[in-house]
Amino acid sequence: MTPPSVESTALGVPPRQAAAAPREETPLRRFVSDFAESRLAVVAFAAFVLIVLAALLAPVIAPQNPYDLAQLDIMDGRLPPGSVGGAGFTYLLGTDDQGRDMLSGILYGLRISLAVGAGSAFIAFCAGTALGLVAAYFGGRTDTVIMRLVDLQLSFPAILVALMILAFLGKGIINVVIAIVVVEWAYYARTVRGTALVERRREYIEAAACLALSHARIVFRHLLPNCLPPLIVVGTMQVARAIALEATLSFLGLGVPVTEPSLGLLIANGYEYLLSGRYWISFYPGIALLVTIVVINLVGDQLRDVLNPRLRR
Repeated sequence: MTPPSVESTALGVPPRQAAAAPREETPLRRFVSDFAESRLAVVAFAAFVLIVLAALLAPVIAPQNPYDLAQLDIMDGRLPPGSVGGAGFTYLLGTDDQGRDMLSGILYGLRISLAVGAGSAFIAFCAGTALGLVAAYFGGRTDTVIMRLVDLQLSFPAILVALMILAFLGKGIINVVIAIVVVEWAYYARTVRGTALVERRREYIEAAACLALSHARIVFRHLLPNCLPPLIVVGTMQVARAIALEATLSFLGLGVPVTEPSLGLLIANGYEYLLSGRYWISFYPGIALLVTIVVINLVGDQLRDVLNPRLRR
């Protein structure tokens, strides 16, 4: 065994503590530490985790399966919150016109809204990022063609493009995802192109080109990782935007099918009853949608502050 140093013994420091090296701060630890500095962001992230868990565990924690017609009783339709149904079942948030428990409908509706929002945002992320990287790396006519498509896409209102696509394809979850992907990919392409143009002139990209590496390896192995921070922030915001867009399309009757209602369709189901005082049919799904979008935006806002070195300073 190595004898303890004279200096550490003289200072009264135990040998084990003197020999222990300080723990190196990894990028992950630094990211978690910076993110945790905002209490609002931590609360928002915790709320987002709870929302996701509630959606995933809906079949377990929901009092009723709102998609099972055998569990619905039309005689229990439009009951106010806290009412007891004919079978002795208590509806904490009331029921809609079909006798569907609103709490169960919200939990199951969250599953569809989150699945459509996250799924469409991920596909748009992959497509837009790939096109943006190709445009920035190759430049020339390739860059011109791709960016003119981006400009054309962004020149039309998102809801108008989505409505046109769904009018052609028809209703359905898959068609809604396709419509949102067509609307959102341009945001990723423009974001990654701006970042990649700066990284394209860095020395490490020139060194990789001098080593005769393939274009695909340079783009996706070296260029893409350095473009991810702004893409993560944009992706978070686009998930919230996709959820809101899906809710709008479903509210207009061009989104998900009636048999599997999302939050937007639940709001639409109670819209005609607002003037008659049966507010809960639209109010509670609207609150759930609002909280979900605000929570995701708060998390994305804090991610922007953490991942942007200029804002962090």
